Amino acid sequence: MASLVKGGKYRDYLSDEELKNTKWRNGPPSYDVVDKLFEQERTHVWAEGSVEDKVQRLLKTWEMELVHKIDPNDMKSVDPTKFKKSVNGRKGLTPEEAIKLGGGYNTFLQTSLPENLRVYNPDDETFESSQDVFRSIFIRGFAIEVLHVYSGPPEIVYKFRHWGYMEGPFKGYVATGQLVELFGIGIFELEKESNKIVKAEFFFDRGELLGPLMKGGKIGESTSEMALLEASKCPFMK
Repeated sequence: MASLVKGGKYRDYLSDEELKNTKWRNGPPSYDVVDKLFEQERTHVWAEGSVEDKVQRLLKTWEMELVHKIDPNDMKSVDPTKFKKSVNGRKGLTPEEAIKLGGGYNTFLQTSLPENLRVYNPDDETFESSQDVFRSIFIRGFAIEVLHVYSGPPEIVYKFRHWGYMEGPFKGYVATGQLVELFGIGIFELEKESNKIVKAEFFFDRGELLGPLMKGGKIGESTSEMALLEASKCPFMK
């Protein structure tokens, strides 16, 4: 019998049996739309079974479980009793600690900027509100691919690309319709016996995501006002 959800082409743990026995946030996820974007615009088509293909599948599976599974104990790509995730050298978070911060985008967009300079403030967002913000921006999804694998298990180091199109407004900023790309380095540390992830580290510039979302200017801001603001900027900050 065919799976009840599409997405198994690039992700594991989406069989009928696993779908029925898993606590999902909003029902089983669907990847039809974002997988179409991925297939149309990925820069590499890795050979099935290659190291790159396996790492990309692991990354997509882990991301699916992180976003859509309520209970960390339902996550099968990681060992929930040992797993920690860190971003840009920050303190590693357990699944429970990540949930307290709002999970998902909130854990990836943590910042030390003063609150008045935060165009996106993870301290003010819940899991649900953060998902609403970015799903309304990236209507076709926010696709991810592996560009290069530098080392294999048990410590996997890889370069990734995350991309989508700004087709909805962001925090009062006009939708530009333009491509938004984020590049970074990811590290998965696997436990040798179980082959499950026990540590995940990510290094990237959050400005690559947030900067382009502000490019169109504030909604209601006239073209002349935008030009005046641009002209008044320090030339070294342009």
